[in-house]
Amino acid sequence: MNPRPILGITMGDPAGIGPEIAVKALLQPGVYARCRPLLVGDAGVIERITRHLRLPATIRPVHAVSEARYNEGTIDVLDMQTVPNKDLPWGEISAESGHASFEAVREVIALAMKGAVDATVTGPIHKKAINEAGHHFAGHTEIYAHFTHTARYGMLLVEEHLRVIHVSTHVSLRQACDLVTKERVLEVIELLDKGLRSLGIEDRRIGVAGLNPHAGDSGLFGTEDDGEILPAVKTAQERGFDVEGPVPPDTLFAKAATGYYGGVVAMYHDQGHIPFKLSGFTWNAKAGRMDSVKGVNITLGLPIIRTSVDHGTAFEIAGKGIASPDAMSLAIDAAIQLHVNKNTI
Repeated sequence: MNPRPILGITMGDPAGIGPEIAVKALLQPGVYARCRPLLVGDAGVIERITRHLRLPATIRPVHAVSEARYNEGTIDVLDMQTVPNKDLPWGEISAESGHASFEAVREVIALAMKGAVDATVTGPIHKKAINEAGHHFAGHTEIYAHFTHTARYGMLLVEEHLRVIHVSTHVSLRQACDLVTKERVLEVIELLDKGLRSLGIEDRRIGVAGLNPHAGDSGLFGTEDDGEILPAVKTAQERGFDVEGPVPPDTLFAKAATGYYGGVVAMYHDQGHIPFKLSGFTWNAKAGRMDSVKGVNITLGLPIIRTSVDHGTAFEIAGKGIASPDAMSLAIDAAIQLHVNKNTI
């Protein structure tokens, strides 16, 4: 058996930076020594960006996983032929782009579910574009949950010492508060512990963020911290998990960034994403762009492996050749690691 896992890597929105960062990541030294990467999407789109940026790669369309050769410098693309207009403008939202990106995700999930690929890695999609195409999902996480028939799942963000899972993600802030329940918080703690195991993290101390300022301050600023989060933490402790909380978020993330926690539980999308992106994103104010965008998004609880970049389509720089492949390279590394560790937890 070949020890290198087959990774199904989606191109993302064809009008964004997804195709560019995918090709750049697969041109990094050593990638093919560690895995067998297969891009999934429209070969014409991948060929166009490769030619436009004069990237030193040959694009090889295939029509089945079995046809891929995985030779360094030659990128195999499972050609879905979903973009009739190969000159689709960069940086524009369209139903055509949304449909193409959605179909690539749906295909890679199907491949993983039947065991044709060992893990999946996703490029950035545009949520409005996929919805304009008639695919009504809030994002990748929800698409994966739907097509894998998964009820218990969570979004884990990974960047250096910071590993953050969320109680809720793509919902309004008002709705997010209602989703902070003892049952959900406990479920997410359990998902995080398993995720840390799969990443090979030995120190699995978990910090759970409060929802309200000062974690409610004994009920002065809300009842959710004492009424929902604290009982979940106590139950988790009784079950043997190394967990503490609720911890005021402004303290929790300062400690987490130093490695004090193996992972942390955020109560809602921005509570976790803001400190995560402060850690992983490097903005060049003089140039007016990101110099580096690091961080991996992992969906926990699925029957298949899914990792992703944790940034968007960056329409404003699409086609300009300045998009950083750092996050895609890290997502590929994480998928490999998860595959290696999947039978050890």
